[in-house]
Amino acid sequence: MKTFLWRSTVGVFFGGFLTVIITTVIILANDLETLNAAKFVKSGVGTIFCGWFFSVTPLYFENGNWSLLRQTVYHFITVLILYFITAFGLEWFSFTPISFLTFVMMFLGIYAVIWGSFYLYFKNVAKKMTEELDGL
Repeated sequence: MKTFLWRSTVGVFFGGFLTVIITTVIILANDLETLNAAKFVKSGVGTIFCGWFFSVTPLYFENGNWSLLRQTVYHFITVLILYFITAFGLEWFSFTPISFLTFVMMFLGIYAVIWGSFYLYFKNVAKKMTEELDGL
């Protein structure tokens, strides 16, 4: 529970930080002088929610009773559904067949790159730990 609360806090603050960064980039890129307050708040809450669930869902990977495949499938489905509902619900993407397919393909690609990077990183950490233990 302590880990969940800590990750929740970090995720919420990271989502808030991303809200500020994304908003600043949009303002500067489009030379805007005003913002729609309702859209800003909706998007901010959505980004904070994304920060939260992307921070707590990796807890699936800490379940030692599950295989890596099961952990990955549960994590993938959870974040796909939550991000899909958030992104389309807040109109970050338009809901058309083309945008839906584009969204899914982008999500799959980004997920695969991030998952692969973490896999290789932790595989390397495990290898180093094994070498250190063998040296004792």
